[in-house]
Amino acid sequence: MLNPFGNIFVFFITGFLIVFLTMVLVRIIAPYRPNPEKLTTYECGEDPIGTGWINFNARFYLIAILFIIFDVELILIYPVIVNFRNYLLAGKGLLVFIEIFLFIGILFLGLIYAWKNGYLEWLRSVRMPLRVEGRVQRIKEIIKEIE
Repeated sequence: MLNPFGNIFVFFITGFLIVFLTMVLVRIIAPYRPNPEKLTTYECGEDPIGTGWINFNARFYLIAILFIIFDVELILIYPVIVNFRNYLLAGKGLLVFIEIFLFIGILFLGLIYAWKNGYLEWLRSVRMPLRVEGRVQRIKEIIKEIE
């Protein structure tokens, strides 16, 4: 008879063995005949053109992270909403309501911060400090005088 950690250990060992045995079986059964055509990148039947390296806008990752945060928020709040009646019957309804409201409030403050700083805009304008902006304006005036 195993303790709970022993069950987890047996589960991991079984999973490792299944993966290992499958890889060994594929190595034994599957033919291995590489050639230059097989080793090229497959792009829907088309020959690849250029490099596979492209630059992504970093804002894509920021928006994706914000989406994940608010998606996880819903996942964390859902069990509380489902069991809210039980909390009410136990006399803890107000406490749970305040905790969830505080949780949503903190995330909402983060959303306001991201919105205020322009992190949700795909094309964001860069603001220059006033001293730099003044110098740029002075350079433009000098150029106009020269022309």
